[in-house]
Amino acid sequence: MLIDTHAHLASSKFEGEINSIITTATSAGVRRIVSIACDIEDSYQNLSLSRDYPSVVAPTAGIHPLYVHETEEGWLQELTKIVKEPEITALGEIGLDYFHSPPNGLTEESWRSRQWEVFEQQIQLSIDNHLPVVVHQRNSADDVTSVLRQFPKARAVLHCFTGTIQEAEAALEMGHFLSFTGILTFPNASTVREVATMTPKDRVMLETDSPFLAPVPFRGKRCEPAMITHTASTLAALHQTSADEIAEITTRNAQAFFNLTLNHPSVG
Repeated sequence: MLIDTHAHLASSKFEGEINSIITTATSAGVRRIVSIACDIEDSYQNLSLSRDYPSVVAPTAGIHPLYVHETEEGWLQELTKIVKEPEITALGEIGLDYFHSPPNGLTEESWRSRQWEVFEQQIQLSIDNHLPVVVHQRNSADDVTSVLRQFPKARAVLHCFTGTIQEAEAALEMGHFLSFTGILTFPNASTVREVATMTPKDRVMLETDSPFLAPVPFRGKRCEPAMITHTASTLAALHQTSADEIAEITTRNAQAFFNLTLNHPSVG
């Protein structure tokens, strides 16, 4: 029994295949899939998916840092309306991304400033609505830590964590969670495995980041929620415990963080 805490089911890469993807996932023991938004359109699609598959799909809403320049006037009011829908489980994914170059017409400084502004606004929105946040950080760990420290009431999971031990400790000291993807299985990901090993079991979650980052032995293929079992097995080996225990622990953590119930999955 597993929960995939981060999958982009609204991605065009899954178009027309959602039913089979969810069926395959539930057959592999995945009970819930948290479907992550990158923009307003994704947020609405996630809501729709959660209503089509209420026992499996748990939707989030939010603006990814790489899409903040596309927000239109009134975006915050629109997002506020969406997050008040009872199905919404979190704001996400939100955060800061300094890896990619700024879009045309924006300087590095203005690009980062806009990301920071939208990140802060969404964290406050999460607090106002008693929701956790799913945080994206890439080449931006220090600034993400600084922002999170400004919001002590925020509850965050740092998704697809690939940072240093020091960066992990900073997040854990604030009471936040770390989530690991199929990168955990990559041969060259020794630092990620080291961090996963030192992360307390009650602060760890698992995700696929589907359709990206397929674990070994599926590297180079489209990632799907069912593949989370391979990441779970790797995490179990690192913690010198069974895959069943890791599944139980990470499921319990995800249930508490996202306020999820586990019902018997029904797929149309």
